[in-house]
Amino acid sequence: MRFLSGIQSSGNITLGNYLGAIKNFVKLQDSPDFTDFLVFIADLHAITVPQEKEKLRKNIKSLVALYLACGLDPKKVHIFIQSEVPAHAELGWVLECNGYIGELERMTQFKDKKEKQIGGVSVGLLTYPSLMAADILLYDTNLVPVGVDQKQHLELTRDLAIRFNSKYGETFVVPEPYIAPSGAKVMSLVDPTKKMSKSDPNPKGYIALLDDINIIKKKIKSAVTDSDGTIRYDLENKPGISNLLTILSCITNTSISDLVDKYKDSNYQNFKEDVAEAVANEIKPIQDKYNEIINSKLIDEVLDEGRDYANYLANKKINKVYNKIGLGRKR
Repeated sequence: MRFLSGIQSSGNITLGNYLGAIKNFVKLQDSPDFTDFLVFIADLHAITVPQEKEKLRKNIKSLVALYLACGLDPKKVHIFIQSEVPAHAELGWVLECNGYIGELERMTQFKDKKEKQIGGVSVGLLTYPSLMAADILLYDTNLVPVGVDQKQHLELTRDLAIRFNSKYGETFVVPEPYIAPSGAKVMSLVDPTKKMSKSDPNPKGYIALLDDINIIKKKIKSAVTDSDGTIRYDLENKPGISNLLTILSCITNTSISDLVDKYKDSNYQNFKEDVAEAVANEIKPIQDKYNEIINSKLIDEVLDEGRDYANYLANKKINKVYNKIGLGRKR
């Protein structure tokens, strides 16, 4: 069974990314259920909006260092850069030609991003779900971790795989979603009705793993809660407290019900202080490891191995696709 995940090359990871995905990946990499575990940096997706060349490359390096610092083991996980495997773009085009404009225009993320765009909207912003589908289908991926807001993209991937298989014969594995049992959706600290995101214009809304430790503590202590005064899990009426309970539960591996019982006689200030300390204690070792890795040779060694392995798998698949369609000379 093959597991694959990609993340855009922003150079940093939020606490939400870490608790909802990467912390679970570290556990899953030891699972005997997976014959292959692939993680890639989605730099082709990043250029749907303008990027500074040097900053983009710096961000890619930083992101790989963070993955490793969080505990991904390059002996168990193949880490690579999307653009260093040309078959991603090649299959992306093939899938565009087998998709429909209406399918892409219905993508919620496209509609949201289109509304936020001040200038012209790039074609890539519309068609990138086809590239996302290629990322997955290239590797006969069985499981793909998805947040609640990305289920629509995986559904499109499944539709494209089924459509292609029906038209040209069995070619792609139809992937299934993997949704973490807990911490799958960490919310903003300033607006707990919205997902935590590094694109939040208010930096107090998210915690980045490379934030100063003291700033991380301050952000949690100033997190929006309510005036009720009781610590209980209630997403509708107490989204802020519920979010902090989710964060603490993920970090301490303690059930939310046990945490509610523990803090039933506590006040918000003391509760927030405990959450802040727990988050700081989780992130500090990651930052220390990151600082060891960021200027080492390990990053290039990991990416070279990942690139070579990914190209080996991807080239076999794209050759099969081209033969099915009739592109080029038979391979």
